[in-house]
Amino acid sequence: MAHLLGAEALHLEYPTRVVFDSVTLGIEEGDRIGIVGRNGDGKSSLLGMLAGLKEPDSGRVTVRGGTTIGVLSQADTLADDVTISEAVVGDMPEHEWAGVARIRDVIEGLLKDLPWDAEIGSLSGGQRRRVSLAKLLAGDWDVIALDEPTNHLDVEAISWLAGHLKKRWSPNSGALLVVTHDRWFLDEICTETWEVHDRIVEPFEGGYAAYILQRVERDRMAAATEAKRQNLARKELAWLRRGAPARTSKPKFRIDAANELIADVPEIRDKVSLQSLAVSRLGKDVVDLLDVGVTYPSAGGEKQVLRDIEWRIAPGERTGILGVNGAGKSTLLGLISGTVEPTTGRVKRGKTVKVQTLTQRLDELDQYWNEPVRVVISGLRTSYTLGAGSKAQDLTPGQLLERLGFSSAQLSTPVKDLSGGQQRRLQLLLVLLDQPNVLILDEPTNDLDTDMLAAIEDLLDSWSGTLLVVSHDRYFLERVTDQQYAILGGRLRHLPGGVDEYLRLRHLQDAEPAKPVDANDAKAAPKGLDGAALRTAQKEVAALERRIQKLTEQVDKAKHALADHDQADYAGLGDKMKAIGDTEAEIEELELRWFELTEEIG
Repeated sequence: MAHLLGAEALHLEYPTRVVFDSVTLGIEEGDRIGIVGRNGDGKSSLLGMLAGLKEPDSGRVTVRGGTTIGVLSQADTLADDVTISEAVVGDMPEHEWAGVARIRDVIEGLLKDLPWDAEIGSLSGGQRRRVSLAKLLAGDWDVIALDEPTNHLDVEAISWLAGHLKKRWSPNSGALLVVTHDRWFLDEICTETWEVHDRIVEPFEGGYAAYILQRVERDRMAAATEAKRQNLARKELAWLRRGAPARTSKPKFRIDAANELIADVPEIRDKVSLQSLAVSRLGKDVVDLLDVGVTYPSAGGEKQVLRDIEWRIAPGERTGILGVNGAGKSTLLGLISGTVEPTTGRVKRGKTVKVQTLTQRLDELDQYWNEPVRVVISGLRTSYTLGAGSKAQDLTPGQLLERLGFSSAQLSTPVKDLSGGQQRRLQLLLVLLDQPNVLILDEPTNDLDTDMLAAIEDLLDSWSGTLLVVSHDRYFLERVTDQQYAILGGRLRHLPGGVDEYLRLRHLQDAEPAKPVDANDAKAAPKGLDGAALRTAQKEVAALERRIQKLTEQVDKAKHALADHDQADYAGLGDKMKAIGDTEAEIEELELRWFELTEEIG
């Protein structure tokens, strides 16, 4: 593989500290490198120096002649007065850019729901981020450097981005550098991981799962110097091996070594004890949504956001909720927390239910903005109980802060001077210390690095109440919840197949032919069902959902059974794979019918 660019003896420092000290690195064609590390350790600075946007204090970066480098920074550099089309393709005529497969793929993947002639100034922050990413990816680059590319992207867009980057170059050409806290994304696209820490850059082979294994081995060899970090990493490794087998099936992930390392690591959550404690704190009744619908006024009259929602939330339930922007996720959470009233149906709450929501805003911190962290926690309850049964432990607020990565020196820092990630962690602490028994997390991973996400996941493993999570971070969602639901067409749909099933359903939904919206076509539009036809359709929808769930479980079991099959029995393996494919095809047909019926029911 040919050399593309390299760094020699890079040194970078700020008035208060040295960030890098004599770092030497090389990037070859075919490299797909993920960059991880704690916030503030220099990940973005490293990316900037390698991409030529930032000058080191000493040392140098050399680039092979003719090599082109495209960069996505965290800063918004788009001009407000240009249109989306001007930002992405410039003045290139449509017949030219439409003939480039790469550009068509980017526009379809990131911008299909945005008006092509809309001005940048009219877009939201998330939409502007997608345009910036599309502008970069529409170009032809030898090296692409991405700084937190998944920020403001939903699960679908992140999945599309991973697929685009995997097929953008042939395996031994091009190079990718990506700084991200999205661990699923790292595992999906990266073949090498660089950890930035203690003024150095340490390379590891493979994606995130392989990096965690190697880091545990490194920390074990370093003995007790990083004991706390090691225990968290080992726990995460146990989940990677037990809870997400697909991630650890890559050849570079050393299965035997992983099994040896986690042999004495218990299950990440004591589900029986936590469930028992949840029932004792909540009783059997938490929140029941009974035939609930929500309608909002709109320019055209009324818009129904949610309909026919039937959901009885159980004590100790840990559920992830998926849906596109505007699908109704916030409305659903509002029904549960009591901030939104249903238009139809009713919401029934247990007498002991106490709901707290970790929002995307930092409202909980407003009253403490100018106070040091130690003053904030001094006025809170003196202890907090984690876990259940024999594993229960009482922690002081200070000990909780330590679990969440705060140093003793940071206790004297005013809240307003904390980093975004530190403010987010303090916000979580305030919510937990209020001792709710139903906890709602709305995009909780913003501004957090991978180590801190692991620490918060560890904390939530001991959460004994009901947990509801909305997040675009697929890894976090799958790690802390036991089941997932999606809002599709205003209805709540259980996902036995998890996020993969959601992405498949969304693909089918996008493939559905568009319904006529012009007034002249009103007669051609399908009308909602009523009476006996409505009841028949509702019964069929329920039957379809049961059948889809059963078949999905069969496919999962069949895929796991393949690992135990004699790998030399090619004919037998082929038969089993064909049977799995046939079942998946049947599921797809049933899901298409499900979409047709739910549209007819209206």
